Amino acid sequence: MRILERNKQLMYYSLYVKKEAILDEYGNSTGQYKVIYGDPTPFKANIAYTQGEKSIQQFGIDINYDKVIVTTDMDCPIAETSILWIDNLDTSKPHDYIVSQVARSLNSISITVKKVDINA
Repeated sequence: MRILERNKQLMYYSLYVKKEAILDEYGNSTGQYKVIYGDPTPFKANIAYTQGEKSIQQFGIDINYDKVIVTTDMDCPIAETSILWIDNLDTSKPHDYIVSQVARSLNSISITVKKVDINA
């Protein structure tokens, strides 16, 4: 399966880097963490504006998604820990999607994403 260039849409992704402990005013760990992500990277892929829910829970995972991203770039680094800017491409604002699941096949990668509302 190949994807036509004209069907690709621009989006941005940011990869998980690490979890960092939040410290109080005395330098002690509060027991809470903040997640650190890398810089947003532009990426073009086919984005299907669909919505779905996986009802089969064979492995105990409830997959709920709002869109499906399909790419033939087998070197795509997007993982289930990545965050995405799809509807709002302004990367100075919070991300608007998180990855629900990544499914790799022989010639393509399908990524289901879920919309999130991040108030910053």
